[in-house]
Amino acid sequence: MTDSRDSSGVPLGRADTSGLRGAPDADPSATDRTPGTSGGAAGAGVSPVVRSRRLSPRRRARLWRGVQYAILLVAVVAVLSAVDRETFTTSVFNLDAARAMLPDLPGAFVNTLTYMLGAFAVGLVLGTVLALMKLSSVAPYRAIATVYIEFFRGIPALLVVLGVAYGVPLAFDLRIDSLIIKIAIALGLVSAAYIAETLRAGIAAVPRGQIEAARSLGMSHSRTMITVVIPQAFRIVLPPMTNEIILLTKDTSLVYLMGVTQAQFELTKVGNNALNSSAGGGMTGLVVAGLCYLVITIPLGFVARHLERRGTKGAAA
Repeated sequence: MTDSRDSSGVPLGRADTSGLRGAPDADPSATDRTPGTSGGAAGAGVSPVVRSRRLSPRRRARLWRGVQYAILLVAVVAVLSAVDRETFTTSVFNLDAARAMLPDLPGAFVNTLTYMLGAFAVGLVLGTVLALMKLSSVAPYRAIATVYIEFFRGIPALLVVLGVAYGVPLAFDLRIDSLIIKIAIALGLVSAAYIAETLRAGIAAVPRGQIEAARSLGMSHSRTMITVVIPQAFRIVLPPMTNEIILLTKDTSLVYLMGVTQAQFELTKVGNNALNSSAGGGMTGLVVAGLCYLVITIPLGFVARHLERRGTKGAAA
């Protein structure tokens, strides 16, 4: 008896069982092979590009960081090798010229700090008033504060210093003998504009619930602002306020435009005089003055970052 076949020659009644459950699987060793991975030499034929793609993200970050350090090192070496050492030690940082400046530096250092503190005191008081005026419900107050802030933020501090030193005495027939008062007013007017905006942002950052709680206790609006809102706003704006002190420290370099005596010299004036000193040294005087400014500003920068981190931790807690 013969099996019946269809027209293609396949015996009828016999189904293809290769795709059914339980059918034997294909040999993995015959189908799952890739070039270069046969035998004991697995991965021997993989190209370097493929191997680099197998680096973990952390290893790739380390590799890229190492490349950046290498580029930075090469750049530093190139700059140092391009410096003319003889010219540098003679006209840029002459140790003999720097020693000749030492007797004048302590007094100039103290004067710089004095001018900065006086300007900051004026700027803080005036800036607080301007911030409250900017937030006032009285439209003329807001307008006056806005005009003041935009004006003094938009003109250079140099013009303000010259205006206070020479323009105000001519316009108002007013003579101010104290240099500290003149520089405190000049730089304080400029600083107040920036402090006002900083304090306004700090006041706006105080939670609204604090104000509502104070008002529910029967406090007036003025007492709420003075005893509740403003103290919290000052804590919030301490880091940017420290940055304002740094800016004021650098702005004290404009004091010499008012005409100063030797006892009133600040750091920039001492460095400027050293340029024409008989000790020579070229730019040494200005370099030393710049280093003295860094002695003041770098610690202030660390203080600002510390206060910022502490404020962030306090907010997260």
